Amino acid sequence: MKLLDPEDPIFRRPWVRWAVVLAPLIWGGVEFWSGSPLWGMVFLAAGVYAGWVLFVKPR
Repeated sequence: MKLLDPEDPIFRRPWVRWAVVLAPLIWGGVEFWSGSPLWGMVFLAAGVYAGWVLFVKPR
């Protein structure tokens, strides 16, 4: 089982893919802004991973 499966029917819509990528990236920025760099890095890493799996990685 994959952590994020780009072939899952829920990811057919482009706005869902963008939301899954942008939400953790934005929250990572909020965490950095509020003074929590560890959680900021965790959420930024999750957003980058989601972007890689959903947009960059060849299928």
